[in-house]
Amino acid sequence: MGVTPIFILESGSEERAEIRSSSKGELHPDPSHGWGISPESASVPDGVRHEMPTSTWDRPLARENQENGFGFHGVVYRRCRRRGEPPFAEERRCCLGKRPINRPANERLRNKNTHKSTSAESSCGGGGACAYGLLLSALSLVPIWHYALGACLGAAVVLYRFLECHLFEDLASRLRSSPPKLTFSSSSDVYAAVVSKCRILHGKYLATPWLASPHVQTVFLNFFGRPPSFSYRRQIFRTSDGGTIALDWVLSSDVSGGAFHMESSISKDDTTPIVVVVPGLTSDSCSAYLKHLAFNTAKSGWNVVVSNHRGLGGVSVTSDCFYNAGWTEDVRAVIDYLHNEYPKATLFVVGTSIGANILVKYLGEDGENVPVAGAVAICSPWDLLIGDRFISRGLRQKIYDRALTIGLQGYAQLHQPRYSRLADWEGIRKSRSIRDFDNNATCLVGKFETADTYYRRCSSANYVGSVAVPLLCISALDDPVCTREAIPWDECRANKNIVLVTPRHGGHLAFFEGITATSLWWVRAVNEFLHILHSSPCMHVKKSQTSALHSALESSIDQGPYVNVADGMVAAMGNEHTKDAVVEEETVLQRNPKVKTEETSLDAEKNAHTAGMNSSSEISQNPVGTQSVKPMDVNSSVLRSINQIVRVTRRSIWLLAYIAIVTTWPIIGSALGIVFKGKLKNMLPAVLRRR
Repeated sequence: MGVTPIFILESGSEERAEIRSSSKGELHPDPSHGWGISPESASVPDGVRHEMPTSTWDRPLARENQENGFGFHGVVYRRCRRRGEPPFAEERRCCLGKRPINRPANERLRNKNTHKSTSAESSCGGGGACAYGLLLSALSLVPIWHYALGACLGAAVVLYRFLECHLFEDLASRLRSSPPKLTFSSSSDVYAAVVSKCRILHGKYLATPWLASPHVQTVFLNFFGRPPSFSYRRQIFRTSDGGTIALDWVLSSDVSGGAFHMESSISKDDTTPIVVVVPGLTSDSCSAYLKHLAFNTAKSGWNVVVSNHRGLGGVSVTSDCFYNAGWTEDVRAVIDYLHNEYPKATLFVVGTSIGANILVKYLGEDGENVPVAGAVAICSPWDLLIGDRFISRGLRQKIYDRALTIGLQGYAQLHQPRYSRLADWEGIRKSRSIRDFDNNATCLVGKFETADTYYRRCSSANYVGSVAVPLLCISALDDPVCTREAIPWDECRANKNIVLVTPRHGGHLAFFEGITATSLWWVRAVNEFLHILHSSPCMHVKKSQTSALHSALESSIDQGPYVNVADGMVAAMGNEHTKDAVVEEETVLQRNPKVKTEETSLDAEKNAHTAGMNSSSEISQNPVGTQSVKPMDVNSSVLRSINQIVRVTRRSIWLLAYIAIVTTWPIIGSALGIVFKGKLKNMLPAVLRRR
């Protein structure tokens, strides 16, 4: 079948077929290609446009294409096809002088891209898989610094959430933030006369912007804190069991006028109020937050004394008795000493962290019988059992748990000789959590069945209802160490002497404020509360000076040696005492009023047997060495304790004696049977003896 060539020249939007004679004469298609006729007589199939222009050809277009390498002898043949082929077929079969005709540059580029796409699709295995290749190609065009910026932003968001930051919340609510929540009884005189006048407690607390996180605040307080610079006066206080407590003083005259000088001293007739500070978690007077409190309180005109725990403050442990989260004997001894030494000075007590737990427990144990005019508890753990569950719950809390355990192990290392003797030293060294430390030390030394027993007995939440002095409690809701779940809301609301303040933010003992973070919000709130309380009629006055003997009312576990769950102090009671020890019985005799002679004589006659039976157990439970106590003093102390039990329980002494005999009869009966066994056999008839 013959083939008719169709020569099409594209010029702009037109398609023309042009044939021109060259310098060599008229050119005809090669007959070998099967064309066989000249272009002038070429037949055109139906449906194909065929234009034959004049002999003058489009020179500019030809010259342009010739410069680009198209055509032959200046003649450009764009498209050609065989007869019967569809128009614009991809395969070009037209040539001139045995040379293929080239296509325009834009068409060649378009076909090249199409070929690449087709090749890519075939290599990717389909159009769906090719999308990933295109995506990777697009991502490779993004600058590297864009990825770095995105990674930084993502890390910032994750860190913001992990650290529980509240910067944007503070900025958004700066104009409409609410003051801390106050929880108190509707009939509370303390709130009406004191707290209602405290502008700081009713104001807004805004954390330092660059410390707007409870975790950042807590860490910053422990590692930096920015405390004021001053020095303490040290006084060594000896306890009745031979223990040593360091009392660090800061007087108002020491920091007056912004300068520090230590020429003055306190006289026994001084009426300047004294603030006793009970430190927290393995803290001493050098801790940053205690320095903030001591300096600002002394600068306001009062005297401050920090009662360091045993073994802290650079003082060695001189007895087998260690302090713990529920050990109130040291606080009681120090407060009674200060009350007797400075009888005209008003005493206030501030407890922080574990010190707050000890303080609230002490106030609940003694009730009205405390020489304290007012008290403040800052960030108390309240319920140690709930706190133990909380601190081992999530990743953030486990970090604190591990950090506290390392601190406990470091403290134990300082007193390794006593710890290795009283507890499982290898277990202490391998402890990875506070509970591990308690299982290897607390339960062994304190004779506790489990660690939970210790937590329950030493939690201050059990004593909130018995507090009889004005007490201000401040606990942050975002405290990362002492959870809000342990706060005794209902107990605080039921006690008219307690006002509970719960700010939304603040961390643990931090509450930084201002741009420079040089002050603590709770320090200002405490000083304002105590000064208003001092000038109000709500100050507590010791109504009854008869001291209850706690060892007679509590179990041997409560009075026995302890290990502090948070402070890591292994405690063991002993009979060691020194010449400088303050005898507890003598202190009790000094502070107790004289009981009526008639009442004492009557009780002595009625309770001779009971007193004799209780005296031995009383002496065995008393941690003080009994060699320096006279028998008469012991008997009188027992009698006063029995009288106190009668007044507290409002039960007849005969009923108490009956209960004592019934409960101790199994032991006494067995002892009598062993002692009088031979005599009873001789007294029985022969018939009964044979039986």
